[in-house]
Amino acid sequence: MGAEEEIFGYADELGPEKVLHFYDPRLKLQGILVVDNTALGPGFGGIRMAPDVTTEEVFRLARAMTLKNSAAGIPYGGAKGGIRGDPAVANKDEIIRAYARFLQPHTDYIPGPDMGTNEHCMAVIFDEIGRGLGLPRELGGFAVDEVGVTGYGVAEATQVAAGYLKLNLKGATAAIEGFGAVGQAAFRFLAAKGVKVVAVSDINGGIYNPDGLDYDALATIEPDSGRMVKLWNREYRDGRRIKGAELFGMDVDILMPGARPDVITMENVRDIKAKMLVEAANIPATVEAENCLADRGVLVVPDFIANGGGVTAAAVEAERGSIEEAFQAIKSRVPENVKAVLDMAYAENIYPREAAEKLARLRVMSAMKAKGRA
Repeated sequence: MGAEEEIFGYADELGPEKVLHFYDPRLKLQGILVVDNTALGPGFGGIRMAPDVTTEEVFRLARAMTLKNSAAGIPYGGAKGGIRGDPAVANKDEIIRAYARFLQPHTDYIPGPDMGTNEHCMAVIFDEIGRGLGLPRELGGFAVDEVGVTGYGVAEATQVAAGYLKLNLKGATAAIEGFGAVGQAAFRFLAAKGVKVVAVSDINGGIYNPDGLDYDALATIEPDSGRMVKLWNREYRDGRRIKGAELFGMDVDILMPGARPDVITMENVRDIKAKMLVEAANIPATVEAENCLADRGVLVVPDFIANGGGVTAAAVEAERGSIEEAFQAIKSRVPENVKAVLDMAYAENIYPREAAEKLARLRVMSAMKAKGRA
């Protein structure tokens, strides 16, 4: 089945509105753009750069953005970009600029950073096409990777969700998959709430210490040649090396997938021992795996509810608000959304994702009807 047929298999009343493939033979650039739904406003979503990114993955991420932006109450629809390639390639700026030129006429899409892209990439895109969010401070952005707005929202979501399990975060244990911008910020803000992070991992492996890891020591190791490889080589000595897959079977209170999609599936879901799954990454678990966990009594906080802090901050950035206003908006909106979703899930005896999608779809469908699209 071709990529187009795969996407048509996912199509429903919300979208997608547009699926495009780009190719630059000189740079061997393979680019993807999916604009899922623009009823609430232009589609906003990050650009993911990875060697194995697919059209199906980009569509699923675009749909997550439709729901996330709706749940966040911001005036943006959902979209996502993809570049198939190594994010560490030497001519990355040239590739990003070429991809931006492909995006130029598609004004229904506002790009932002995602896995494999960052504020510098957004600066290049903004210079080329004059639109984008998640910009460096010098261009009016918040330096989101540095201040950690998404990770802050994830920590706030964790605190609210913990109350439904009567779990005291002070002394609770957590394992975080992904030690990039979101994972690091989540670690920092969770630690401030008293959570003991005992394991972290990235694509190269992980490290574990049942007594808790030292954030400051971990964060000072540069990731340029693989942070976890350096950890394994004893630059960080207070822990033992683990394979990345081991992290999902850790006996912890909180499991936080924060990097790649579909890392939790029916193949490994039985290994999970955590009391709570807080999805810091987009689409990190299959729906079947989420439902299996919920049936076992594991509390699942779906991705577009748990990690909505980033888009909330982006909306404040677009209005030229302050970083303080962004944090305040996150502290207000993310806990409200977590509570609304979990209250509905418990009251109606449905899965958390079902409740989350029900709430988010309601706003999108209302906008579509108001504009004569439904």
